[in-house]
Amino acid sequence: MANDLLAYAAETYQANLPETDYKLCPIEQVRSFPAADLLVGCYPCQGYSQGGAREATRGINYLFKEFGRALRAIRPKAFIVENVSGLMRADNEALFKQQLHTFRRAGYRVDHKLLNAADYGVAQERQRVIIVGIRSDQGVTYNFPEATHGPEASIPYVTIREAIKGLPAWPEGEFNTEAFHWYYLSRNRRRDWHELSKTIVSRARHMPLHPSSPPLVYRGPDRYEFEHDGPARRFSYREAACLQGFSKKMSFPESRGMHSRYKVIGNAVPPPLFEAVARSLPNIW
Repeated sequence: MANDLLAYAAETYQANLPETDYKLCPIEQVRSFPAADLLVGCYPCQGYSQGGAREATRGINYLFKEFGRALRAIRPKAFIVENVSGLMRADNEALFKQQLHTFRRAGYRVDHKLLNAADYGVAQERQRVIIVGIRSDQGVTYNFPEATHGPEASIPYVTIREAIKGLPAWPEGEFNTEAFHWYYLSRNRRRDWHELSKTIVSRARHMPLHPSSPPLVYRGPDRYEFEHDGPARRFSYREAACLQGFSKKMSFPESRGMHSRYKVIGNAVPPPLFEAVARSLPNIW
């Protein structure tokens, strides 16, 4: 079973995982849950995100209570939660502790850690808080996975070139063509082919630049300019999906426009990161 209130998220999920019982509605409307050994949640992050409202009092920040409700109803052997790094800022400390307290009161041994998806084979810098809980009666604890990629690991980081290799150089109709407004050019949103991408975001107009674009040159506080007048573009939604760690064969229904595709991709948890966290669960199955 899966749940979201975003229609295109449901359509994309069902196009790729059609066997899923998908509930398209606010989580508050889901009154019963199936039996499960593992519960996974990524409740909204707009109030914590560096690119969001950053308001700790917003009602959306308290949807973790709905996750707690599902946790108490299902009583899975383990759970995994993913959220943005801003959840660990000092101004969110009380809210973060409240979440951990909610999960512990439900009967779980809870651990958390800030992980970078790049350390697990994702071709972008993407720091996320991961919370893992093991039901207390299982008598075991959780150990977070060691990095598999990067300077401290045996495998180098996956580069932009490796992640999007084989995709069209100029995929007309698959990338956002909005003008590069002043806010977009207030920071350097470009990385080169041999580097990790900037974080893949959910807003089409803020998507990082494709490395074929001219380099950005710093001209003063919050002001960058292109080094020359060569063609420039943002990553396409398919490139963004690959940089998130999804397969090049992933299906995106044509029921909605490009902005919806960027949104579900940017909101997603990178599969290689989730796989590393899930594979590190102890043998309690």
